[in-house]
Amino acid sequence: MNIKEAKNEIKHTLLAYLRKNEKGGYTYPLVRQRPILLMGPPGIGKTAIMEQIAEECQVGLVAYTITHHTRQSAVGLPKIVTRNYGGKEMNITEYTMSEIIASVYECMEHTGKKEGILFVDEINCVSETLAPAMLQFLQNKTFGTHKVPKGWIIVAAGNPPEYNKSVREFDIVTLDRVRKLEIQAQTDVWLEYAGKRQVHGAILSYLTLKKENFYIVENTVDGKFFVTARGWEDLSELLKSYEELQVEVSEEIVGEFLQKEEITRDFAAYYRLYERYKTDYRVGEILEETVPQKEYRLICEMAARAQFEERFTLTQLVMEALDQQAAAFEKVDVRTVMLHQNLIQLKRFFQEQTCVDSMKEFLAERRKALDAKWKAELLSERERCQEEEQIGILEEYFLQICEAHVTDCQEGFQLIRQLFEKECELRGRELERTKTMLERGFAFLEDCFGEGQELLLLETGLTGNPCTSTFISEHGCDAYFRHCGLLLYQKQENAMREECRAILDSLQE
Repeated sequence: MNIKEAKNEIKHTLLAYLRKNEKGGYTYPLVRQRPILLMGPPGIGKTAIMEQIAEECQVGLVAYTITHHTRQSAVGLPKIVTRNYGGKEMNITEYTMSEIIASVYECMEHTGKKEGILFVDEINCVSETLAPAMLQFLQNKTFGTHKVPKGWIIVAAGNPPEYNKSVREFDIVTLDRVRKLEIQAQTDVWLEYAGKRQVHGAILSYLTLKKENFYIVENTVDGKFFVTARGWEDLSELLKSYEELQVEVSEEIVGEFLQKEEITRDFAAYYRLYERYKTDYRVGEILEETVPQKEYRLICEMAARAQFEERFTLTQLVMEALDQQAAAFEKVDVRTVMLHQNLIQLKRFFQEQTCVDSMKEFLAERRKALDAKWKAELLSERERCQEEEQIGILEEYFLQICEAHVTDCQEGFQLIRQLFEKECELRGRELERTKTMLERGFAFLEDCFGEGQELLLLETGLTGNPCTSTFISEHGCDAYFRHCGLLLYQKQENAMREECRAILDSLQE
């Protein structure tokens, strides 16, 4: 099972376990709600999918790496209490609430989400003193004497013994009480995820060419050597930051993330070529149509003479530039739509006011609501930034109203309407720019390579990327649909040729 399939299975389990009847009671028997145990190599995204599931399903998430805990913090501290048994008072030992269970209740109180996921990582790497408590947790859904609250499902994760010497094998009794999902690293699945996360184009291009270098973990007599999905994603962020700062990326820096010398050397060399091709082919300028025609022809001739890997990289560079432009338009589009919705609310607010100065109250309420949602963890970082931007725009609008000495609400909103029209004009320009760049991207590759495989690669990449595919589905792209039809015709023609060859071969036998 790959990580994408595991994510879908956990989401389906969440829906099944939390399903309710008409009276609001859970329909799935609690005793049959087996915890999910994810077993797979390190760094393939087990923790990341839990965050994604919690956000997509709108449930709480409490995540713990159990190796950071002692028996006392996981189970609770002992305390002596008095109980009456058979008419006699006796002192017995009880335990305070586990820090982990307490965190679940704190999450419920803090976020208002009564259902969620308790995720315990590295569960098979605990100390000897904590191991019995972990088995009890998986078997009985309790830490010490305290149960996991209803509405919370348990997901645990661990690494197979070949990746960690501290691993403890679970016995059959425990395994018979969990749902064990074996996860393997798959390059294509990660590349799909990485495209959505806008991982650096050089990494996407390199791993598309050399899928065998995506994930490697080796524990030999010469040492530990590993390259993981986590390493590639972290390297991507560093590459982006260093490029913005204009800091050189050396092989030694790459080696800090990719702990295998051959792959480090190979990717560092590819990254240098990737950046060189970006300069030599001037993809950004070509898509903006700022390259003189004579130089454009020379670039096309250079591309036509290139070997496969260089052609592939050039196509990836075009795709990366188009992805970035589509993402830039999406950001402007979302901002404009959100601003329109906020202005509808502001208009209603103004209808009950007499002075435009009351907009201060409107803005203060928005900021107060934002702070409350953020503290309650009801917003993602992206959503928080979007809301901050919206409030900032409205504050700028209010400042311009004040500078124009406007006091009447109706007159003030009319001025805001004019300012919003400028925002709409900006969106319109970005829309046309994106559509034009898409058309030029196809035209450029066709001028370089004709109706070759590069166009198929571009088609596939644009279709698989959420920003470009959404843009094309909503706003169209003549070149995309034209080449889609042509490529479909070519596939059908090739299939017919293969069928004819098979018939001829059978007749000759």
